[in-house]
Amino acid sequence: MQKSTNLPVAALALDQLSWDDVRYFLCLARSGSLSAAARLLAVEHSTVARRIGALETAIQLRLFDRLPRGWQLTDEGKTLLEAAERIELEAHAFGRAIQGMTAMQGTVRLSAPPALSSHFLMPLMAQRYKEWEGIQLDLVGEIRAANLHRRDADLALRLSRPEEPGLMARRLGSAGYGLYGSSRWKRVACAKRQYIGYGEALQGGPHRAWLAQCADGAPYVLAASDFAILHQACRSGLGLTILPHFIARNDEALIEFDSGLDAMQRDIWLTVHPDLRRSPRVQRIAGLLAQIVQEQAALLD
Repeated sequence: MQKSTNLPVAALALDQLSWDDVRYFLCLARSGSLSAAARLLAVEHSTVARRIGALETAIQLRLFDRLPRGWQLTDEGKTLLEAAERIELEAHAFGRAIQGMTAMQGTVRLSAPPALSSHFLMPLMAQRYKEWEGIQLDLVGEIRAANLHRRDADLALRLSRPEEPGLMARRLGSAGYGLYGSSRWKRVACAKRQYIGYGEALQGGPHRAWLAQCADGAPYVLAASDFAILHQACRSGLGLTILPHFIARNDEALIEFDSGLDAMQRDIWLTVHPDLRRSPRVQRIAGLLAQIVQEQAALLD
């Protein structure tokens, strides 16, 4: 005869909850739509809906209001969100602890600004592949600051000092910027020169204000949020713009113009979560990054 229990159904269901249940809940709560959450989780949107429905049934709580423009957290969902984020941090801490004890082989995910990744870092890392052979480098070029607490990346190169608590950061050097354009603009009076501006995604850095001073009120003929586009527009003769020296200095199609302003530089910071600082493969990549930046100081500065 089966033994009875006085525990309520919801309490029994809690024993069957998994980290995956929390992961789906967090992803939908942050994205606000089934399609966005599905893309992040690499599943079908119907899978997300089914998993959330099963979770709500298991705990006997409605976590989301299904609205025409998306899924919105209920009051109960908002209450559980903070606890779910704590579980997420602990799960990632467990993963970092495992990675910190493993061997040299494996993946290291590095987040860095797109221009620094493609124009500077990747060519030099490729030349030194033998020094990190056996490691799969996952290089992510992104403007946003990767969240190392959530394991968005193992290492991050940033152009400003990290402000998040609990991270280890080391200044590697600095990257300089200059006013560049094709030689045709030498023959044009300063008041008649054209300028290429920064798009919305690049407007958070100090180089935007520096460029505005150079342009001195002149309207931009083009705005772009990608340094590769800015570089090509500049070398094609469309106008002048602020570019990192590591992109423009060795380009024979460009010359540096006197801006009349103080030189602009941005510090390069290497950031890592403390749980990963002893990982052999993370240490190897971090050491190579520091060497490359220091060896290329003349180009960067």
